[in-house]
Amino acid sequence: MAKKPQYPVYLFTGFLEAGKTKMIQEILEDQEFNDGCKILLILCEEGIEEYDPSRFWGKNVRQMVIDRPEDLTLKLLYDYTAHHAVDRVMIEYNGMWPIEKLYQALPEDWYVFQHLMVADASTILQYNANMRSLVFDKLQGAETVIFNRGEHADKEELHKLVRAVSRRATIAYETADGELEYDEIEDPLPFDVNAPLVTVADEDYALFYRDLAEEMPNWSGKTVKFKGMVARDRQLGKKALVIGRHVMTCCADDIAFSGLVCNFDKDIALKTGEWIVVTAKIRIEEHKLYGSAGPVLYATDVALTSEPKQPVATFY
Repeated sequence: MAKKPQYPVYLFTGFLEAGKTKMIQEILEDQEFNDGCKILLILCEEGIEEYDPSRFWGKNVRQMVIDRPEDLTLKLLYDYTAHHAVDRVMIEYNGMWPIEKLYQALPEDWYVFQHLMVADASTILQYNANMRSLVFDKLQGAETVIFNRGEHADKEELHKLVRAVSRRATIAYETADGELEYDEIEDPLPFDVNAPLVTVADEDYALFYRDLAEEMPNWSGKTVKFKGMVARDRQLGKKALVIGRHVMTCCADDIAFSGLVCNFDKDIALKTGEWIVVTAKIRIEEHKLYGSAGPVLYATDVALTSEPKQPVATFY
């Protein structure tokens, strides 16, 4: 049986006039990328700058314009590949549309091969101040963030903007001559992961939880100590509970409890809502509460305590 084709998606996100069109135009003029293969270019946003197909290296580029988020549907994309040959897909995504809308519309044989966010260094901090949730939405999945028009920008602030959302994304700044200058600012964690006992300060819980999720193998076998709130779950029994904090990822409307399963060697009489300081060893193992492998704590010490000055943990 012939293998079902897979369609790699090159996703470009960012806000109006950030430079997405210019970047995609340059890529399509490059023979290495646009070597004559069949490319579908989906435009969810049309700014002042327009594409010049006459300058594309390969001429097998078809454009699809989607003006409204409600028009971006699974059926639309599926039907296109059912009736047209496609080797690659490029998407210039509208910065005002939630990224989840796109993922809901992608057929199962489409996969995001690369996600680049393009930002105007002179305006992105203002966008972040006024529309934090939309900026966070685009940053959280980006593998690379490119800041253009940034010759006089505060790179420290731009770096902090990205790192507040992602420690993995590559950061680059486009210079006046069109070259990319990569960010080299170091990001030491506020706690020593290699210490015999990793002590997490109250203000660092969000960073600890994210790093644990992103770098899980690095935490296997580590012993940690931190403050958290108890959440009891009947399916865990009397010798286990969830300990965690409410974490605000981008704004007050986006607060969620981020907790970890914690096992004890005897029945534990703690109640939901109580605050404790726990010392525990981390093991990475399958657990029904996670639905997959995840960090499971094995407590060696626990004590009641008061809630932190800032009960909701943040990244910044």
